[in-house]
Parts: sequence; C-alpha cells; structure tokens
Amino acid sequence: MRFRSIFRVHVSRTTKSAFSLSRFETRRSFSLRCTNYERPSFGIAFDIDGVILRGFKPIGNSPQALRKLYDESGTLKIPFLFLTNANWVNLRTNCCRNWEYTGGGVPESKRASELSELLGVNVLPSQVVQGHSPFKKLVKSFENELIVAIGKGEPANVMAEYGFKKVLSMDEYASYFDNIDPLAPYKMAPNNNITSNGSPRYDVSSERVQAAFVVSDPVDWSRDIQVLCDILRTGGLPGKEIGHQPPLYFAADDLEYQTILFPVNIPSVKWSCYSTYNFFVNG
Repeated sequence: MRFRSIFRVHVSRTTKSAFSLSRFETRRSFSLRCTNYERPSFGIAFDIDGVILRGFKPIGNSPQALRKLYDESGTLKIPFLFLTNANWVNLRTNCCRNWEYTGGGVPESKRASELSELLGVNVLPSQVVQGHSPFKKLVKSFENELIVAIGKGEPANVMAEYGFKKVLSMDEYASYFDNIDPLAPYKMAPNNNITSNGSPRYDVSSERVQAAFVVSDPVDWSRDIQVLCDILRTGGLPGKEIGHQPPLYFAADDLEYQTILFPVNIPSVKWSCYSTYNFFVNG
C-alpha cells in the first residue's frame, strides 16, 4: 500500500521543492515592490503557530516586529514568508453572525488574508507555505484526473486553487454512494463541503478516483477511513471490481503542533487508515 508523505515525495523525486518554488515567488513579488531599496542578501522564514500566533491571538509584540520589515509607506524592505505545517481550523463569526472557517485546510490566498488581518501587515499568498502547499507540484500528474480531497476547512478549494480541475471533497464524494458510511444515520453534523445540488458533477459510478489527498485533519474519521479504504481496495471505484490502487498523499507528518491546545494531527489518521487497510487486506 502506498502511503505517501508529500514532503518525502518531493525530497526524493525532484531537486526543486515547493519551498524553493515559494521562495522564487516571494523573491519575484518582493522585487516588484522593492524598487527604491538595494535588495538585501537575506530573507526571513517565520513559523506561525507558537511563534507568531496562538489561535487567533498574536504572541507578544509579533505584529510590531513584522512591521519593522516595512518602511513608513508600507513597502517591504526585508523579504519574508510564513512556513507552517499546522492544520488548525477555528470557527468565528463574521459581521453578519455567520460561522466561517479560518486557519488550516484553506487556500494560501485565504490564509494570507487572515494573516494580514490578524497582524496588520500586507501578506501575499506567495508568502505563505502551508503543509499542503507541496501538493501544487503534483498538478501535472493529476490536473485533469478525478481526485478526492479530505480534511476540515475547504480541502476541495485548496486543491482547485492549486490547479486541479476535477476535485471532490470527501463530504461530496461520500454523499453519492448509498450505505458507504454505515454510521451515517447516527450523525447529525451537516456536510459543509457539499457544493452540488445532489447531482454528481462527475460520474463517480464509473470514473475511478486517481488519487486521494489528505489536506488537513479529517472531522469524520470513521467515514473518511472507511471510504479511503474502499477507494484503495477497489482501485478508485468503490463497490466495483478491483483495479490499480491509486496513491494516497498526506500533507504533513507532525503528530502535534502549537495552538491553544495540543491536538493530534494527520499522522494519527494516517496510521489508523494504514492499520484498517491492512486488516481488510491481510486479516
């Protein structure tokens, strides 16, 4: 069974990692904004959780420290980016009292907007490297293939922003199969990632899933592990004959990360899925 950590894939298969790509993008955006200064010979990479923020609260004087990287007109003097493998998602109310997702499991553009608001500086998407950012390096392999995105927040939007054209969230994909989740009748939580009106956007009854991506921590572990095992065992077409096993990618390998509390992370899901799959296959 191919359980893949996306970071390991790119360390072994290419010399140009997603981090080097982000560094290039940040350097390019910085050069466009920095015409009156001599380009510095260094940049800064900040961790977010436990360094800059804890939950929604800046730590210490981190906003003031970041502002020192800009001049009085708001032009960036020292290039920097944020690196984070955390997948926290907080729910907060906006001005209309509607709940919205923020934090991990969201596209780089939305995370950049959140950081700009919380820290009082202009953060570009190219300055944000999240745990799932390396997935963009796999667009050429799966751009027009059916893939499933798993996790809390907006996993399908994350993959779509990277350039994947046929993406279904696990919520939406599972909703098209009767009885694929045996515990569904006992669950009251709404499926927030279902975007269709009930009609499949793709023919999931005949089109095989070519890859699955765990973008952030899943909420419904029992369903997600069940469906992932079905996808892996049948070659991407649950309920049908056995086919070639599609790859399964995970965004990060860190068991814990710094936030308000210390939640378990994607590796817990990874090893739960691994154990369940081996039980199905080997008994």
